[in-house]
Amino acid sequence: MKVLGIALYLLLPLLGAQAQTLLASTGEKPTISPSKTATQHDNPETPNPKNAVKMKFMIHVTHGPEDPTRAALAFLVAKSALDEGHTVTLFLAGNAALLLRDADMAKVEGIGTGKLKEHYEAIVKAGGQFYVSGMSAKARGMTDDDLKGKPAEFAMPQKLVQLAAESDRMFTY
Repeated sequence: MKVLGIALYLLLPLLGAQAQTLLASTGEKPTISPSKTATQHDNPETPNPKNAVKMKFMIHVTHGPEDPTRAALAFLVAKSALDEGHTVTLFLAGNAALLLRDADMAKVEGIGTGKLKEHYEAIVKAGGQFYVSGMSAKARGMTDDDLKGKPAEFAMPQKLVQLAAESDRMFTY
């Protein structure tokens, strides 16, 4: 009986009320109960509460205007993370470098993922930061004028590695 009590005691956080009932039938008194972690809350449909752990996300985007759904999804995820109070940095490489050109940004709209320009504006308003692969941009004819007035800068692969190492989570689109 003692072994059963110890086993149920160890499983209590996983089994909740059922384990408490079983444990009570053994005559043992539970001393622990399930508790929420800093990132859990009652309704998963609502944004994280103010006391939730804030994270640092790095979003690496390699698909550009040729894949508007994936490109817009990356920006939508960045916007969503910022809406919940997280820190977000985007690194655009390959064809994704083109997404910060005004003409391309205006025409990209994903199927079910929204308009890139709207997501971009929300990201900027919330304090998101952009880095654009200097090599990818140069190979695609981009210049400093393409980034003028935007919270963005050209960067080399070392910056991508640094951002990835400093981030809590990394997404790639």
